Amino acid sequence: MGNVLLNKVTKIYDKKKVIDDISFEVKDREFVVLVGASGCGKSTILRMIAGLENITSGEISIDEKVVNDVSPKDRDIAFVFQSYALYPHMTVRENIAFGLKMRGAKKEEIEKKVQEAAEILDLNEYLDRRPKELSGGQRQRVALGRAIVRNPKVFLMDEPLSNLDAKLRVQMRSEIKKLHEKLQATFIYVTHDQTEALTMGDRICVLDGGKIQQFDTPENVYNKPANTFVAGFIGALPMNFINGSIIGRDDVILGVRPEKMFGGNDISIEVNVESVELLGSEKIIHFKVEENECCAKVDAKFEVGQKLKLGISKDDLHYFDKNTLMRV
Repeated sequence: MGNVLLNKVTKIYDKKKVIDDISFEVKDREFVVLVGASGCGKSTILRMIAGLENITSGEISIDEKVVNDVSPKDRDIAFVFQSYALYPHMTVRENIAFGLKMRGAKKEEIEKKVQEAAEILDLNEYLDRRPKELSGGQRQRVALGRAIVRNPKVFLMDEPLSNLDAKLRVQMRSEIKKLHEKLQATFIYVTHDQTEALTMGDRICVLDGGKIQQFDTPENVYNKPANTFVAGFIGALPMNFINGSIIGRDDVILGVRPEKMFGGNDISIEVNVESVELLGSEKIIHFKVEENECCAKVDAKFEVGQKLKLGISKDDLHYFDKNTLMRV
């Protein structure tokens, strides 16, 4: 069982709470993504699970065993770093085998596991090369191979694709998902990239200021954001926010996604186009609704200064409390 449980975990650096009383569970064989902006605490959480950071208070359990005082090497986890952390003087084969060799595994076992990892990651033809002879994607696969041969219950991945170009990131996202399905292990994956979170995770943990803002499926995080932070952070474009009101209650913040600004007929608003961004076949147009900065994703031709009529469906509106900023 590779379930991971955090119970009321807090981390304090220099009298500042960087992780503030968080609790969540990652189920056995689940793929959970921790996502948030720089400094939100996501990498600190990963390092605490790995045992690379001490916790100030609370409990961390792996496979239903409290591991607060268990050393990293005895937690049955594998950590994949952002920097790959490969030994430049070693071949791919030696890099993948290094951890097993240090643990005193037999030569036959090491060779068997290295070969299995190379097959899974399509690295057979590179086993005798050194890291400098590999592309970024190949180096990342070597780092994954070093983790795979340990056959851990839990894989921890800290922004493993951030050093790759956009095209290679898309390819490696798919490869890591396939790897998860093959290995049937628990994956906890850290990223600041909302697209990675939405496309890879079985569930997403959205973090801000050391606190969990929402922990849910990608569909619910996108379609039913818990608060204005989640609504503005998750998505290729942030949600538009407009001050409004609902009959019979206090004023609210209305939210509508940029791709939902057209096609409805419940609400009609006329605006002036202030700027236009070209994104291949699509365009992003910017405008104001009263004093609220907004944008819309469109596939038609619009020009700066043009008047534009928006048509929004009531079903595409989100409502947030103006004081608490929580979904209502």
